[in-house]
Amino acid sequence: MKDMQKLMKEAQKMQANMMAAQEKLGELTVDTSSGGGAVKLTITGHLDVIDLKIDKDAVDPDDTEMLEEMIMVAVNDGIKQAKEMANKKMEEVAGPLAGGMKGGGALGF
Repeated sequence: MKDMQKLMKEAQKMQANMMAAQEKLGELTVDTSSGGGAVKLTITGHLDVIDLKIDKDAVDPDDTEMLEEMIMVAVNDGIKQAKEMANKKMEEVAGPLAGGMKGGGALGF
């Protein structure tokens, strides 16, 4: 019975640590760019784009498709990096249990 109580306490502690780490992800950011730096963005661990800069030389009214492509590349790369960062942080908190969370576990990463 004591083992069960100990296990429950450990699970509650890990859950609290995971929630704190999840909250902290909103404060962590990754920076990415595309088009040789023509498009730069910052994205949080919660996958919120918080900054986007477009070099004025990248804006060509006759070729908006190129700018659109650069933005998509930067955003997709930022999302990928932010997910990797989030997974790494969650693994640090969960330790050996994190292996079962990779690829879309309870946190949706």
